[in-house]
Amino acid sequence: MTTETALPAPADVAARAREIHRAWKADAEMTTVLDGCAKYTSDWDDFYGGPLISTYSVARDAVHLLDDALKVMALKSAVYELTGDELLAELPVPVPVDVTCHALCAQFTALSRIQSRTGHAFVHSTVNEHIVTTPWDAGDYTHQAYEAAFGPVNDRYWIPAAEAERRRQVLDGRYATIGITDRGMTSAIDYAAA
Repeated sequence: MTTETALPAPADVAARAREIHRAWKADAEMTTVLDGCAKYTSDWDDFYGGPLISTYSVARDAVHLLDDALKVMALKSAVYELTGDELLAELPVPVPVDVTCHALCAQFTALSRIQSRTGHAFVHSTVNEHIVTTPWDAGDYTHQAYEAAFGPVNDRYWIPAAEAERRRQVLDGRYATIGITDRGMTSAIDYAAA
């Protein structure tokens, strides 16, 4: 559902996001979801999200990324609650945090119960991510709303667009040497029968 609504002021989104985040964190099942996500890292396979973080380790970085992901989800939900516009709510997010939002959203059943109890929907749309083509960048709307709601971003995870692309190009070169191209979408590896 989309409308021609404009984005609310970052301060308004921040105030609403703090309320939503507080309600989600107060739900008894949210600790289980976050702890489970942080421990179940074997399915955190991605080649262009987490590895953009210098000296990345999912075991070390998962808790921090999940914390940011939940805060970003609160921002998206705040925009949605204030506008009713799902497309507007698909805010650009730094790649490592966005990938973590996907891991968090995979906890569908538990998050559905939390949504029901708190009355706050988890708003995340991969379809709309492909429509919103402007990448996250330092100082943008998402950045302003996040800092107004939760304080400074962690530069380790909030990698600006130009630097994220530079790092992706480094990964492109490394992955190509083993036959992985097209940003991980194509493989030249032939798994012939033994």
